[in-house]
Amino acid sequence: MLFANSSPLLWLSYYGLSLLVIVAVYFTLTCLPRLPRLVLTWTVAGAIWAPATFRLPLIEEGEFYTGWAPSAMVAAVGFLENNGSALRGGLMWLVLGMALGALIGVALWWWRRPNEAEYVTQEEESDDEGESPRRREPVIG
Repeated sequence: MLFANSSPLLWLSYYGLSLLVIVAVYFTLTCLPRLPRLVLTWTVAGAIWAPATFRLPLIEEGEFYTGWAPSAMVAAVGFLENNGSALRGGLMWLVLGMALGALIGVALWWWRRPNEAEYVTQEEESDDEGESPRRREPVIG
């Protein structure tokens, strides 16, 4: 059950809120052309969605709590605690997630790019104009 354990509910709410952030980033970058907008949006998505493992010492000697967290948070906590291994692991997964996100953005652009425009020669254009000099109104049915 989803409510019996708080960890799945926490991840579900995190990913739900991150979707709102991704949509906001996409619409914020509307002034950019489509390729940079998709690359930047998916790079941010990769940074937000990349998980990393962490290990925290408990009060008892020799016992640790391990789990998963967003890699940006693992790297930030590793930096604040001067924990090199946590910083290295968090940054590795963060950079990997950002690179994968950028590749997804390029792939989406490549997949949905506009096709080459078919050019109409002047001869074909003049033939079309010769058939009906008058404007035709659209007809339903």
